[in-house]
Amino acid sequence: MEDRGIHQRPIRSFVLRQGRFTPAQQRAFNEHWARYGIDYAGHGRDFDALFGRRAMRVLEIGFGNGEQLVHSAQAEAGRDFIGVEVHRPGVGRLLNALAERDITNVRVYAHDAVEVLRHEIAPGDLDEVRIYFPDPWHKKRHHKRRLVQPEFLALLAARVRSGGRLHLATDWQGYAEHIQDILAAAAAWRIDPAHADPAQRPAWRAETHFERRGLRLGHRVQDFVYERVGDEPTPAPPRSTPDRRQGPDEPARWMPA
Repeated sequence: MEDRGIHQRPIRSFVLRQGRFTPAQQRAFNEHWARYGIDYAGHGRDFDALFGRRAMRVLEIGFGNGEQLVHSAQAEAGRDFIGVEVHRPGVGRLLNALAERDITNVRVYAHDAVEVLRHEIAPGDLDEVRIYFPDPWHKKRHHKRRLVQPEFLALLAARVRSGGRLHLATDWQGYAEHIQDILAAAAAWRIDPAHADPAQRPAWRAETHFERRGLRLGHRVQDFVYERVGDEPTPAPPRSTPDRRQGPDEPARWMPA
């Protein structure tokens, strides 16, 4: 008899509604994935080597069509950005936008963010995580599918250095209340006092097409900015913007147990 406990599938925070995959988006994968894409392999990554420098590192989860990620990469050129998105049409649009602008400080996963965080990103290797307008799963029976859960926040805390930042935005009041409740109980995160008002959009987040549509529908957008704290700070090497390639005698920064 099959052991259902062993083979039980994890709850996903997304459903793959791929939509129409256009020829332009397919060409984007064919022509630009080698430059911008990261193939999920389930082992630790040396992102300094991947980007060719050591810089502050930001992860954006669920970037949609990539509008915000392109804005961030251009406005914050001294930082390196890792985007994660499961919906391939949106990934294709982002690849085309990055190539058109010759952006060099972005790399992209077309994979589940939880698996990327667990297996490919080292402890303390991120300076910031941004999650903008995740699926609210507004029906009560679907709340377990919401991305922001205690276990997920603990995983983020293990990957973001002490003093790092978590920024979430939503236009669903029920999800906003859920976020506040979950984060209030998370010892590793505290509200950033410089961004304590959820009604104020931080300067680094652009107003996207998706957000404007929500505003037209009467939705109230709220931004939640939190700081990574802890009694035992996660060590992180100093980072600056000049290029720095890993030397041949340097050990790998992290490999999973």
